[in-house]
Amino acid sequence: MRLHILAVGLARGTPEGDLCDDFCARAAGMGRRLGFPAVTVEEVGVSKSRDSVSRIKEEGERLARRIPDQAHVICLDAKGKGMTSDAFAEMLGAMRDAGARDLAFLIGGPDGLNLGPKVKPGRSLAFGPQTWPHLLVRAMLAEQIYRAMTILAGHPYHRG
Repeated sequence: MRLHILAVGLARGTPEGDLCDDFCARAAGMGRRLGFPAVTVEEVGVSKSRDSVSRIKEEGERLARRIPDQAHVICLDAKGKGMTSDAFAEMLGAMRDAGARDLAFLIGGPDGLNLGPKVKPGRSLAFGPQTWPHLLVRAMLAEQIYRAMTILAGHPYHRG
C-alpha cells in the first residue's frame, strides 16, 4: 500500500521539511519489505485569497485533486480521534492486508481543511487536543509512519 502525505504549505528547505523527508526516507526503506512500496509527500501552496472561507475551499480543492483514485483518506484534524502508535501501526497493517492500494493523509493550511462534498475521509486523526504548527504536524506524521513500520517489522526503534 502506497502512503501519501498531501499538505498545504511549502516545507522544502525548512527544518521541519528536512525532518519530514528524513522520516519518510526511513519509512520508505523499511516499508518496502513490509508491503508499503512508497511514502511520498506532495505540497500545494497556501491560497492567496483574502478571506479564510475562500482560502480553505481553494486549498481543499487543490489537495483533493492530488488524492489517488480510490485511495483511503485520513484527514489530520485537532478534532479528530487520537491513536496510540501501536493502534496506528495496526490500522496501517490491516488496511494493507485488506488490499488497499493507496492511503492519503491530508493536512490543511493555517485556516483549516475543507475538501468539499466529493471527498469522503475515512477518519480524522489528531495528535492530541493541542493545535500544532502545520509543518510540524507533517514531520510528526512522517515519524509516526516510520514508527508504525518499525512496529510491524518488530524493530527495536519502538520500545512501547
